[in-house]
Amino acid sequence: MGGTAMGLWFGSVGFAFMIFAAALGARKRVPVYRIGRAQTWMRGHLWLGLVSLPVILFHSGFRFGHGLTAWLMALLIIVVVSGVFGAALQHYMPRVITRDVPMETIYDEIDHVRAQLLEEAEDLIRQATGGEKKSADSTGADPTLEVSVAVTAEAAPLQTFYEQDLKPYLEKPGANGGRFGDAAKARVAFAQLRTLLPPSLHTTIEDLEGICEEERQLTLQSQLHRWLHGWLLLHIPISLALILLGAVHAVMALRY
Repeated sequence: MGGTAMGLWFGSVGFAFMIFAAALGARKRVPVYRIGRAQTWMRGHLWLGLVSLPVILFHSGFRFGHGLTAWLMALLIIVVVSGVFGAALQHYMPRVITRDVPMETIYDEIDHVRAQLLEEAEDLIRQATGGEKKSADSTGADPTLEVSVAVTAEAAPLQTFYEQDLKPYLEKPGANGGRFGDAAKARVAFAQLRTLLPPSLHTTIEDLEGICEEERQLTLQSQLHRWLHGWLLLHIPISLALILLGAVHAVMALRY
């Protein structure tokens, strides 16, 4: 059917739909071409891209063919399926982020916020373990030395907990998720730590637990962001390949 007048008409319309869908990328990247509302372009990109599949199927007579034709049909199906998947993600993911990441931050600032959380945790540990002492008196003796030693001894489990478990998680949350990457397991870990420490250090534990919770939300936000944008790594290159090979197919069909 592709070589008949009707087949050529379906092929031309389907290819025109694909060109229009690809034009969305040009609109987003070249400011001079920004004509019309972004929402209108996005809807046109989605629906005309979707309609191009049945139109091309009519063009081919619902046959995949062989060689370049088969490759074009496979690429078109992948592009349409990945586009629908991406549209679903863009519709659903913002709701998930709003619900599950109440401490959402600007994505480009996540590394900076993580560095701040680690620094805050370090300060809490230094204060709790007596790492910061007051200046010595006029005699040269440190009036807080005995108190610092006592606090350090009481806070020894906290120091061990932080150095061996919590700090590695805060430094590399993706590689060292462990029990702190799971909210329920983290609550159990902090609850066990409270039984080993005096009530005077429980506020420090609560602050560390809050830092841990914020880090979990940053990790989740990063994962959702990768899902939200990662599909484009498949969709865009294959779309470009489809357009280029489609043009080659059209030239070959008209010439031969």
